[in-house]
Amino acid sequence: MIAIIFDVLPIFIMILIGWLIVKTGLMKADVGDALSDFVFKIAVPLLLFRTIAEADFHGASPFRLWIAYFSGVAVTWTAGHVAATRFFGRDDRIGVLAGVSSAFANTIFVGLPLVQRTVGNEGLVPLSILIAVHLPVMMVIGTIMMERAERKIAGKGERSMLKLLRQIGLNLVRNPLVIGLVAGAAVHLAGLPMPQPVASIVDQLAGVAGPVALVSLGMALERYGVSGNVGIASVTSAFKLVLLPCCVWAASHLVGLTASWTAALVLIAAVPTGVNAWLIANRFGVGHSLAASTITVTTALGAISVSLWAYLLGA
Repeated sequence: MIAIIFDVLPIFIMILIGWLIVKTGLMKADVGDALSDFVFKIAVPLLLFRTIAEADFHGASPFRLWIAYFSGVAVTWTAGHVAATRFFGRDDRIGVLAGVSSAFANTIFVGLPLVQRTVGNEGLVPLSILIAVHLPVMMVIGTIMMERAERKIAGKGERSMLKLLRQIGLNLVRNPLVIGLVAGAAVHLAGLPMPQPVASIVDQLAGVAGPVALVSLGMALERYGVSGNVGIASVTSAFKLVLLPCCVWAASHLVGLTASWTAALVLIAAVPTGVNAWLIANRFGVGHSLAASTITVTTALGAISVSLWAYLLGA
């Protein structure tokens, strides 16, 4: 257990370093935003490109992996929504945000370096397969449900689903992560080897994705904090750190995933809530404090929960 803690702890220490950099005034939060852009638009897309281009899938189907993960997401999202609307008496918009906050894992900034460090490069294959659909699925569902909740509360007719999906589709086509995954899949299917100079550049840029992502996340946490909604945020945080990985673990065994793929998925499910929950709250102007509090609490407790899951999984 001590060895696992020492393996996981550096990941969260990197986040703490980023937070201290801004807290002490050594650098401004805007620098963290620039680092996040670099990670999101260059480093991680190149890492995903390299992983998919060079991956050996051993004939495994991605559908069992997606079923295992998103069945856990469905259960946890529903639990968060019901807890917010039935037990805390909030409206449907907060219900959607509670569901998103409970089920939206930080796959890029925390999950990626965590899986790479604890499971190894073998774990990056299932992670890349998950990332290929994780952001599109979660953002599409979250946006559609929030739009419906808003229009229901305002008494307006529903917006055309075709127009909404078209707008989301255009955003995804321009998404650097999607571009990196598609390019990697094209190279993999074509069986084209990368020229050595190109491979060297890709390796060096992809290699900094993990540490830079963690520091930039820590720098961004300064703006969140915990304010209001402490009760409901405690529930969504518990769902995120306990319920989601439990559901993903059970589903992974039911569909017969390998031990390394199961470990990668469960660890991804156990990481803190992703900043996308904040982005959805910001987009619709509601639930900021709930999303921010859940991100902060799950990040603060993440080192303990992830270490426990890694120990149980034997990662």
